[in-house]
Amino acid sequence: MSDTAIVLGQSGPFTGPSAQLGLQFNIGAQLYLDQVNAQGGVHGRRIEIQRLDDGYEPERCVANTKQFIADGVFALFGYVGTPTSLAALPLATAAKLPFFAPFTGAQALREPFNRYVIHVRASYFEETAAIVRQVTSVGIKKVAVFYQNDAYGQAGLEGVQRALKALDLAPTVVGTVERNSTDVAQALKAILAAKPEAIVQIGAYKACATFIRLARQQGYGGNFYNVSFVGTQALLDELGSVAKGVSVSQVMPFPYSPATPLSGEYLAALKDKRGLSPNYTGMEGFVAAKVLVEALKRAGRGVTREGFIDAIDGLKNVNLGGFPIDFGPQKHTGSHFVELTLLTEDGRVRR
Repeated sequence: MSDTAIVLGQSGPFTGPSAQLGLQFNIGAQLYLDQVNAQGGVHGRRIEIQRLDDGYEPERCVANTKQFIADGVFALFGYVGTPTSLAALPLATAAKLPFFAPFTGAQALREPFNRYVIHVRASYFEETAAIVRQVTSVGIKKVAVFYQNDAYGQAGLEGVQRALKALDLAPTVVGTVERNSTDVAQALKAILAAKPEAIVQIGAYKACATFIRLARQQGYGGNFYNVSFVGTQALLDELGSVAKGVSVSQVMPFPYSPATPLSGEYLAALKDKRGLSPNYTGMEGFVAAKVLVEALKRAGRGVTREGFIDAIDGLKNVNLGGFPIDFGPQKHTGSHFVELTLLTEDGRVRR
């Protein structure tokens, strides 16, 4: 950190099959920070994001994190994904670097409590509980799970299992796909053979879209449910008219209309940016940057990393324009908001 800038380090997939997740989160955060910087920054300092591409691979994320620590960044911001964030976490903790707003809902980053990890989103357990509530409320009992074969997929699978177990149910069948792969043939065969009434997916947009498209081609008529990390807009873009019957749980305000003052603020910031359109991942980046700036303002001119975390702990019952956040010294998950959305065959997202 210098007298003129506070530098954040973001490692994420900016290339490869999950690139939209990193790019959109970064664009959303930058939208908010551009506005703040145009007004003189925070206490006279610009907020800058230094980003490094990890392609959604843990080893590359570790190398990027070491680079950020060597460069002396103020905090790690908006890391994308569970396996990557888990690989970076020990380094961040050892360096006493704030690990702020990772784009993941995994429990392993929330428990045990870690002073240096700050979440602005609800967890995958909360998302999968909402999905299972929705599925079982219409009498469905045969639920399949298609999940990415890593820490992210396991976190989502465990969430589904926990929510079903509370109802004396269990997944009928499970199938996996490797990270950054769209080779879903085996999983598809195993899952369709069990004739599930609904399929919950814990993956990124390319693999999930491939699975949905092939399942529909083979006549599968049940509904698909995804968690927020899938990348809603990217999934919609991949699926086109096949998107009908696909639901996604969301942890951010609806970004496509000014349904909340916060959504209105995000849409206004996007308005002059040619070629950019609203999406949930961008909204998450925007919200993360907004919470970060709020804490920096409260921390004061002589902000230190510890002082920044203390300022986060002081963000109790703060309403960000229709999106309440609530932190505390032993409470580093600021939001528990979850709602289900439906994708439509004409390319829209409905609440």
